[in-house]
Amino acid sequence: MRKTLALFCLLIVALNCFGESKYTYDLTKDIIIGTVSVGLTASSFFIDNSPSSGSDKITPSKDNVNAFDRNLTLYKYNNPLSVSSDIITYGLLALPVVSVLGNYKDANAWITYGVMYAESVLLVYGTTETIKSSVVRYRPYFYYDNNIPSGDGSDYYKSFPSRHAAFAFMSAGFLTSTFFTEYPDSPWKIPLCAVSYTLATGISAARIFSGNHFLSDVLVGAAIGSVYGYLIPWLHLRKDQDKVSIEPLPNGLMVSLKF
Repeated sequence: MRKTLALFCLLIVALNCFGESKYTYDLTKDIIIGTVSVGLTASSFFIDNSPSSGSDKITPSKDNVNAFDRNLTLYKYNNPLSVSSDIITYGLLALPVVSVLGNYKDANAWITYGVMYAESVLLVYGTTETIKSSVVRYRPYFYYDNNIPSGDGSDYYKSFPSRHAAFAFMSAGFLTSTFFTEYPDSPWKIPLCAVSYTLATGISAARIFSGNHFLSDVLVGAAIGSVYGYLIPWLHLRKDQDKVSIEPLPNGLMVSLKF
């Protein structure tokens, strides 16, 4: 933990910019985005497309898997690899906090980033869960003697798309988008981008080799995550008119210009 905190402190010093964030929240806009995010997430719980009773006792034929996935990504279940991908995903989800460290004194920046990230997470979860609940697709490991890992009794038919890949690439895209915007001259841009996308790719590969997903599951998940990872920050970019603020005073108005 101390090493992690020390690294964050070094990053703050290296950034060498304690200015106003390039992002801001907007009440009207965020109410709309938040409503869509929560609504999409909530609606997924009302969709039930689980296999009919007794179908879990029948081993699906590998011949029913499309040639693209069957020839490239049909693996048995690997628990250590599956657990490792879970842990790395959680770690990657925390990485975007680096983008706000240069403005750590700005409460508005923390609120804005909190709102943006919450919206991104909810949209990724809601979108992937809605698709998963609507499309029955057995995970690769199920094609090997009905091998359903403990605790996956209600999840073995929800292979499409990969939520791990979606969250991983959402986090990588969010970090890259915000960091490049906040610190365009920082020497950390390329290293952070490379690390985040390497981790996201590694997580996706682990989901394939652990028998949890097909390649197409991962590709679609990565696309979903990337869209939200870049779209939500873009929607919160501070506009030129935000540089002009008007504040009421007891004896009039104060107009402030920020350059």
